[in-house]
Amino acid sequence: MSDLPTEKTTRYDRQLRLWGDHGQALLEAAHVCLINASATGTEILKNLVLPGIGGFTIVDSKKVTSADLGNNFFFDKSSVGKSRATSATALLLELNSEVKGCSVEKDVMQLINDDPDFFKSFATVVATEMSESTLLELSKLLWRHSIPLLVARSYGFLGYLRLAVAEHCVVESHPDNAHHDLRIDVPFAGLCQYVDGINLDTLDSTAHSHVPFIVLLMKWAKMWRDTHNGDLPKNYAQKKEFKELLRQGVRMNEKGSPMEEENFDEAIKSVNTALVPTSIPSTVLALFSNVACTNLVPGSRKFWFMVRALKEFVTAEGNGLLPVRGSIPDMTATSKMFIDLQKVYQTQANADTELFKKHLDALPVKSSFPITMSDVKHFCKNAAFLRVIHCKSLEEEYNPETLNIDTISTNLADPTSLIVYYILLRAADRYHTSNGYYPGSQLGPIESDVTQMKDLVSGLIKELQLKGVSVGDEHIIEMCRYGAAEFHSVSAYLGGVAAQEVIKLITCQYVPFCNTHIYNATTSSSMTYEL
Repeated sequence: MSDLPTEKTTRYDRQLRLWGDHGQALLEAAHVCLINASATGTEILKNLVLPGIGGFTIVDSKKVTSADLGNNFFFDKSSVGKSRATSATALLLELNSEVKGCSVEKDVMQLINDDPDFFKSFATVVATEMSESTLLELSKLLWRHSIPLLVARSYGFLGYLRLAVAEHCVVESHPDNAHHDLRIDVPFAGLCQYVDGINLDTLDSTAHSHVPFIVLLMKWAKMWRDTHNGDLPKNYAQKKEFKELLRQGVRMNEKGSPMEEENFDEAIKSVNTALVPTSIPSTVLALFSNVACTNLVPGSRKFWFMVRALKEFVTAEGNGLLPVRGSIPDMTATSKMFIDLQKVYQTQANADTELFKKHLDALPVKSSFPITMSDVKHFCKNAAFLRVIHCKSLEEEYNPETLNIDTISTNLADPTSLIVYYILLRAADRYHTSNGYYPGSQLGPIESDVTQMKDLVSGLIKELQLKGVSVGDEHIIEMCRYGAAEFHSVSAYLGGVAAQEVIKLITCQYVPFCNTHIYNATTSSSMTYEL
């Protein structure tokens, strides 16, 4: 088999480094629905088509107008008067020949009423340019079918994203501060045997300077434990002393000066992280007591079956710890020593995976969905990085009793917060419900729009029982001046952020935001709120 890169791996090289072959396979199998081919909507799809989404469907009953040409790069003069869905689909497909796309020239409410099963086949639905009432109806339908909904909105210099998903399970969260799973503090038998088989005193200078730093840490940790009641260094002073002991292990040259041994430098630099006690992250421990783990049913997600098996493994053979991850960092070492050490960790990881699989097979409830050995290996390798997020439904958000009022109230009192625009966007939606258009979007003076918006904002603050807070007139005037215009620069930003979140949902990698993201292009600032 040739090791040369294929056309596909060359095309998707950068993204394959982010989410791997398995993530790319999930992306290529996914079908996304876009509601309305607005500037924001087509920017989102563009950023999904380029990395190779399997397919997309655009639902839009509108025709292209001359106004669309000013902010949407996926229309040209010949598109005016034609279907927005069809025109945008044609140009988007030119970006990637591997992607399939289609258009549906129907109103969303018509689909909801006449063909509610239409949305069941989509991995994610992205909604733009939707009225409040229609959006709520769509959200209810998708929530019942456990289909993620991402609402994207460009409003003047404001950007708004809202994720509505009842439960999203992440196997690879890719935390920035993850430590390598070296087990220096709780070494397994194979690791101890390997380390004991290396006698530093009998090695020549070249070999001595290429002993893996993990071996050095293990040997010095044993010496430390022998004089410290079996404990490893815990505080700063002890770790400093431990580093000094390691430095004493560096051999001297003929002149009595320390030799250059990079492996000892690596060991010293790794003390603070490699000697951190091995434990189960609190986010993973919390999953063990989740009702979805304790009360399995055949239709439960594969994720929860494996979490239950993981819990059983931890209680039994794991002795309170997760399966060994099986990977080690790059380090200064001879090729043979590095490969041999890598095999030691991988052998233990394989053994733990087999034990995990036995617990999975022994569960009294069997999954309705096939769980492959590939799933099992992938899960065990990433057991320390599991995450589950729960977002409120839009219906819950629009209920003052379940909306996170404290977060809104606290942030409204902060002049640097962007939560004020959440209140303004909701008020603008109420204006649209009453008038059929957004404030400031009609020709003529905006004074009457400002007056009505002030009343709507005051009414919303009262309804939400936000005591002691208010929205300044300057914000309301600014909102009316926007006139709900969709600027391409804001749409482009939202297109990048929203597509990134959709990819997270599809690949089950990285953690999506929860649940509201607001962007202010005027100050180039953004904030995320859990409402």
